Amino acid sequence: MRRVQIFSGSSHPLLTEAICERLGTQPAKCDLNKFSNGETSVSIGTSIRDQDVFIVQSGSKKINDSIIELLIMISACKGGSARSITAVLPYFPYSRQSKKKSHRGAITARMLANLLTVAGITHVITVDLHAPPIQGFFGKPVDNLHAEPLIARWIRNHVDDWKEAVVVSKNPGGSKRVTSLADTLKLNFGIITTDRRRSPQMNGSTILGASGLFGNGIGSGHDVEPDTISLTEQSEDVRSFSRSSPRLWTQTNSTTHTSPQLYRHLNGHPGASPLANSTRVDSESPPTSRVRLHRSLTAPSRSSPELEDSADEYTDERAREVITGRLIQGHIVDDDAPSPIFSTMSGSVATLPGDQIGPPHLDERDPMSSSFMSGVSRVSSFPADHALGGTFDAAQSDEEEQELKNPDLEHTVTLVGNVNDKTVFIIDDMIDGSGSWVAAAETVVKRGGAKKVYCIATHGLFGGDSLEDLEDCECIDHILVANTFPIESDRIKASKKLIILDLSGLLAEAIRRTHYGESISQLYQHYQD
Repeated sequence: MRRVQIFSGSSHPLLTEAICERLGTQPAKCDLNKFSNGETSVSIGTSIRDQDVFIVQSGSKKINDSIIELLIMISACKGGSARSITAVLPYFPYSRQSKKKSHRGAITARMLANLLTVAGITHVITVDLHAPPIQGFFGKPVDNLHAEPLIARWIRNHVDDWKEAVVVSKNPGGSKRVTSLADTLKLNFGIITTDRRRSPQMNGSTILGASGLFGNGIGSGHDVEPDTISLTEQSEDVRSFSRSSPRLWTQTNSTTHTSPQLYRHLNGHPGASPLANSTRVDSESPPTSRVRLHRSLTAPSRSSPELEDSADEYTDERAREVITGRLIQGHIVDDDAPSPIFSTMSGSVATLPGDQIGPPHLDERDPMSSSFMSGVSRVSSFPADHALGGTFDAAQSDEEEQELKNPDLEHTVTLVGNVNDKTVFIIDDMIDGSGSWVAAAETVVKRGGAKKVYCIATHGLFGGDSLEDLEDCECIDHILVANTFPIESDRIKASKKLIILDLSGLLAEAIRRTHYGESISQLYQHYQD
């Protein structure tokens, strides 16, 4: 191509060479150096006046150096009177920081877009943005290419029984990406969700209920009847109930579940309100009656036989495709495995007779302050919606890896979809940590009965030892990623499951069509083999 110069940054020179080879040209000469103090130096070694310049720079292990190098190259080309400057970013840096996660957080992706615009770019070409709305951060045209057509073609050509496979999303946030590939291949799809089990002593309603603040229980200033249920016995019931219904346990443990009927029973006659029979500190009148907290009150309420019969008549057969399991330290465990929640609870909650649960001398505290403190403890333990928009799950998506490996937390994993004796494609846009991938693979294999698992993503970041962890997982058979992010050659050679999909043809065609002013709509269409 005439009047085109393609420059390569230091992040991914092999990809730039492959792109130039497909276009029948060579990377333009450019000297990239560093001073002794770490500053980056860029020198353009060829004339770029009135030419279309394309700078290929992806992410790398030294991501900040790659960004500064790209900005300096753009500025140098702008000063060299280039007609247009296109930044080819196969992996867009800081794409996971596209929104605020706290009131004092930064939208770093928007800041990077502003830096590129000020430096002098006129066009951006990237692949599979982590958050597509990032395109709106630019005042210049952005072409967000998709690797899905190439991934679909690879599946059709290299997986024997792909027509009977199932496409699975390892979190609800990737459901749109999964359904798109499933529609392309005419396959069924499934979704995996993980919910963190919360320790009972961290739940305000559990603490207050156990300490007797809603009635005449332990710590309320009144004696407990000998036949009153103890906290140890209650823990046994809760433990058995949580094993039989982990999903229901998660819901009831994360919200205040004391019913109005229970309130009325604890405070006297059926029509009394909780405040009507509450005793102030300076009041001389004793409580109206002493309440025995029987074991039946702790059991989950059941619907009437008529409602159960009517529900059975309209049972959806698809509900049988919902499978639940337990995750401890990111791995599937048996249902009878000890839970870290109760081991933590046993060391922090007093269960011996005569021990007091809660702050000492609670009956001497001012009623207003005690009510306020109980409300704070109850509210602070619940996962509220994100204050700046979105849900709690969206706000903590990037911290999922650390939570899965926390030995003090237990997660309930739910698989929606039938994967029994089928090949499973677990899809996401990038592979950075290994925790969620290993958990998803173990879920579909050990709980769902899948026979083969493919972990497929566009960007293979492989932070830390994640590639080695995926390699060691027996439930994962193959790992497919594109070459948008550089991977060390020794790690590629050491891995027997890693498969790299070449996107140089897609990027080369995008560069050619951009130079000649042709439409790139065909690059989004799927190949018919």
